Order: sequence, then C-alpha cells, then structure tokens
Amino acid sequence: MKTILGLDLGTTTLSAVVLNGETRDTIASETLPGPGFLETADAWARVQDAGEIARRALALAARLCREHAPVAAIGLTGQMHGVVPLNAAGQAVGPLYTWQDGRGDLKENGVSTAEALTQALSMPVATGYGLATHVYNRRHGLDAASLTTIGGYVGMRLTGRTAPLLHASDAASLGGYHADAYAFDEKALALSGGALPASTPRAEWLGETPDGVPVAVSLGDNQASFLGAVDEPARTALVNIGTGSQISVCADRFAQSPAFDTRPFTEGRYLLVNSPLCGGRSYALLERFLRQCASLAGTAPDAPLYDVMNRLAGETDADGLTVDTRFSGTRADPARRGAITGLGENNFTPAHFVRATLEGMARELFEGYEAMRPFLPAQPALLAASGNAVKRNPALQDILRGMFGLPLVLSPWREEAARGAALFALSLL
Repeated sequence: MKTILGLDLGTTTLSAVVLNGETRDTIASETLPGPGFLETADAWARVQDAGEIARRALALAARLCREHAPVAAIGLTGQMHGVVPLNAAGQAVGPLYTWQDGRGDLKENGVSTAEALTQALSMPVATGYGLATHVYNRRHGLDAASLTTIGGYVGMRLTGRTAPLLHASDAASLGGYHADAYAFDEKALALSGGALPASTPRAEWLGETPDGVPVAVSLGDNQASFLGAVDEPARTALVNIGTGSQISVCADRFAQSPAFDTRPFTEGRYLLVNSPLCGGRSYALLERFLRQCASLAGTAPDAPLYDVMNRLAGETDADGLTVDTRFSGTRADPARRGAITGLGENNFTPAHFVRATLEGMARELFEGYEAMRPFLPAQPALLAASGNAVKRNPALQDILRGMFGLPLVLSPWREEAARGAALFALSLL
C-alpha cells in the first residue's frame, strides 16, 4: 500500500492528512494551531514567523512518517499570495508576509505600490501579493536574494534545497505572473531584483527528505482544495468559506477578466476564481459586535455565539435588510466598504442582521460566479462546499442552494487542501 502525506500550512492552522494511495481513503488527519501573527508597531502589517511554521511542519511530518511508515511521498500546500524572503543560501531573512499584509496599499507620493505595479505590468497586483510586498520592502531597505511561498519554504526545509521551485499555481499567487505562459513577467522580474522563484506547470519532485521520502513542489491552496474536494471538476463549482472565501470553477482555457482571477491548475487546465476579501471574517465581525453589545449590558457570554447565530439565521429571513459584506474592500477597489440598507422597524433585530450578513457573503460569491459562467466549456451541474463556515451552518447551506440554483454537496473530507496536496504528490508515483 502506498501511503501519502499531505501538509497544508494555513493562515491559522497547520493540517496534515495521510491517505491510502490505492483507495484514496483517509488513514489519519490532524490539525494543529498555527503560531499566529507577530506583534508589530504597524497596524497594517500582518506577518508570521516563517521559521516557527517550518519547525512545526517538519516535526509533524517526521512524526506522521514514523507512525505510518513507509510513506511513499509528501505533498505540500499553504496559504497563497504571501511571501518569505530568502538569502542566497535559501534561509529565511524575514517573516512570512501574509496575504493579509497591507503595506502594498500604503500611499507614497499619492500612489501605492500595488497601484504602481498594476499600472506598470498591466495586470492586477493587489496588496498582500508577494511581489507588492517585496517591492515595497526593497524600497525601504529590506531586500532578498530570492522569494518563495510558505509551502515552498517548508519544502526547501524538508529537502535541503537552497533555491526555491514552485508549482505554477503557487508561483502565480505572488503576482506579476502570466498564467497563460506559465512565466513571470519580465518587468516583474526586474522590479523584484531577480528574486522571483523558478516555477513549473507540471507536477514535479522538489527533492527528498533525509530519509529518502520524495517531496512534490508546493501547490496553491485554492487549487489543492479544489483537487481535494471535487470529484468531477468539469461539472462542479466549489464554494469555500473560511477566514476568506472563494468560488472556483474549472476551465480548459485561459480567460481574462477584472471580475476574477485565472489561476494555473493541473497542466493544461485553469481555475477561474473570485475571492471576496472578508468572506468568513464578515460573520466573525458580526459575532464580535454581538459579543460587545452583550458586554455593554454586563452579560458577555463565555463561549462564541456562532451556534446561536446559526440558529437565528435559520428561523428568519432578511425581510428586506441587505448587508454588503465588502468590509475590507475588494482587490480591485481596496477603498470600497460594506453597507447596510433596507433597515426598518421590523428588521432591526440581531436575527435579521445575522441572516442578511450570510446572504451578503453568498451574494458576493454568486456575483463572481455569474461573471465566470460565460467562459466555461459547460455550465456546472453541482455546487460543492467546503470549509467549516458552510458545513456547520445549515442556514448558509440553504442560502447558497437558493442563490445558485444548484444542488449543494458538502465535501465529505476533512482538510481538503491537505488531501489535495497528497493527491497531487500521488499523481507522480
């Protein structure tokens, strides 16, 4: 039996899945908390300790390889867009600047780094993209010999590589990447000081662990989640709602639109992806607000309110209340903010706000889906859903069914991204 290990280096957690390579069934899965964000003096900075993430990942991989020996291969994925700066020896010389980092939107002489790069490259480069972060850092005296994602960095630590190599799905998340040509833009390479990593559109081995276990190149987490959650890519749209949210569909050709990203998937195929910035955080913001209200009344709950909120959402409709959940703007318009409209005496209640917030989250995803449909070879017949924010919320499931007009299938797998990484590595055997 071939045993495959998949690792997912998420924003808040580190997850692992061990698969039976013959049946693709899960033998074991484990999720550990991540190290969290480092405290900085800058409110816009969202950085994590790349070395600590790698230490935890290597320790988890070593233990699972012992417990489920012999492991035939290791697959990797992790949070996208963020970047780890490296020196010439392949060692991290800074933290992981995550996808939530805001330095790319800071204005200098009236223009932000993200805006300047978008104009210079004639392609969108949003704040949080590794290229925007790195160009800003270079301008402020923080340079690097090369760049990689957190998945790529852990792969280097597992195999002893000194130069990064990423799958195109992971490399493209840094920005300045031509997905149709599987290559970084020449101007982007120059602006990065030659630091952008090598990439490959194919499934390839990155190297081997000291114990001889082959490790695959790191796959983007969106692509890994799609691979791990969807059995029929050509006829399924995938909604994932966690810290962020995404709607993804599989296409057989490159497509270009300001309404969505076109991301490399497996060789010759692409994912069309719309990614609202707040996603599940919209619900978390409302939960925090309700807890603050309870605190003002002197009755702050000891436990999170999500179960209560889910129940309330299932007991009412929005009754004309509309919540625009673009609280953090959009990648195309970072200055945009959310809105609450349709308030009346009858719907000014916590239950209506909860329901309307869930509808707003679903509406953002549906608008992205509508923009992608004309570019698909066939219209999806199923809507798959992954992420605990959907799986644990029957009201949100009902909203998605009604809004998309498609049967909803909940992914039966835990940790879809780690599973997808394992399946990606399995394809090389």
